[in-house]
Amino acid sequence: MDMVLRAVAIYLVLMVVFKIAGRRTLLQMTSFDLILLLIISEATQQALLGSDFSVTGASLTIITLVGVDIIFGNLKKYVKGAENLIDGTPVVLVENGQMLENKMREADISRDDILMSARNNQGIAELAEIKFAILERNGHISIIPKTP
Repeated sequence: MDMVLRAVAIYLVLMVVFKIAGRRTLLQMTSFDLILLLIISEATQQALLGSDFSVTGASLTIITLVGVDIIFGNLKKYVKGAENLIDGTPVVLVENGQMLENKMREADISRDDILMSARNNQGIAELAEIKFAILERNGHISIIPKTP
């Protein structure tokens, strides 16, 4: 039972840490982010398994983590407001070519991040050509171009 409780605790801690870190961390992964992810995974593995390196212990931990993920998935489906609490809501960053500075600051998104997404996804080079730029729940920026 100790492993199950540790798995649930680590899942919740990681969820809170990544919620605090913000969706920008999902936007693009740098070398530093990859190293950090590897260190987090190693620390998590040690915290989850402790001194038990058995196949049974690892299997129980994996099953617990998948079970917790399924529970959160069902909460998001059936409990009103749970999805917004767990995953956040989409945030409009640009409206009719105008940056919404306070929203961008809250999301830790720069003008360059938006323009990079606009160039990559829509071939847009100027803010004036963007009707909406929306930071989605998954950390990607959706660009809706102005229509001529």
